Amino acid sequence: MTADTPLSGRLDDDDYPAYTMGRAAEMLGTTPAFLRAIGEARLITPLRSEGGHRRYSRYQLRIAARARELVDRGTPIEAACRIVILEDQLEEAQRINTEYRRRAEHEAPDSPLPGSS
Repeated sequence: MTADTPLSGRLDDDDYPAYTMGRAAEMLGTTPAFLRAIGEARLITPLRSEGGHRRYSRYQLRIAARARELVDRGTPIEAACRIVILEDQLEEAQRINTEYRRRAEHEAPDSPLPGSS
């Protein structure tokens, strides 16, 4: 997404880095240190502004919120980040599997069931 993209397009984009660290922390009810920690654990990688400040997208905030839920339940932050990464990978694999099945159903010729001649 470039600066030439209309503002309305950027606001609808889940990946547009619209939130500063302070605003993101406020929205999540956490601290900037928590956001730095999940960044260090490589759960999310915020983009940087021209001045070097971290910027977060709505998608990244949803991921951070899930990690925070786990941490609030007593899961260590490293483990919480790993869980969220695995959940995200599983969700993506399920989405791909569903897409492959849908394509296979549309591409497979109608064949009679075994023993139904």
